[in-house]
Amino acid sequence: MDDLAGYLTALGLAAAAGLNAWIPLLVVGVLGRVTDLVALTGPWEALSSTPVLVVLAAVAVADLVGDKIPGVDHVLHLGGTVVAPVAAVVAALAATGDLDVSPALVLLIGLAGGEGTHLARMAVRPASTMTTAGLGNPVISGAEDAASLGLALAAIAVPLVALALVVALLAGGWLALRRMGRAAVR
Repeated sequence: MDDLAGYLTALGLAAAAGLNAWIPLLVVGVLGRVTDLVALTGPWEALSSTPVLVVLAAVAVADLVGDKIPGVDHVLHLGGTVVAPVAAVVAALAATGDLDVSPALVLLIGLAGGEGTHLARMAVRPASTMTTAGLGNPVISGAEDAASLGLALAAIAVPLVALALVVALLAGGWLALRRMGRAAVR
């Protein structure tokens, strides 16, 4: 069961990183520092160091603010095409480093989960910008941030719940894209 839990943890953290790259890294670093939920080993221990946590927090705050500004959010999303999967892989490998899982498979889960979720996020945002003149973007961004935090915490504390959240996220994204597609045709 530890193997399955490790892979579900990796998937949950990867999907969370696709929504906000910095939140899962902060969650892994903070939980690795103050709890026994995450055992950071080897080079991953650096995630729980004060300098790294301060830098991650500063970048996360800058991203949280910037992603609420129409136009800036699109630039951040372009950069996120590279940043999200990298953050997903780092968070997933760090959180599962002491588990009996295949690092290669965790890496693939991180890349696919982080990039896939991020690309879905990028597909929804332009439709929001067009239909709300950008006014809906801060609301959507806030929901993404909250979902990223909830998913990252669930991925570590209750991996099966994280799986359910990832499935719900995929279903919700699919429905939103279909709804926007139908609205664009009318």
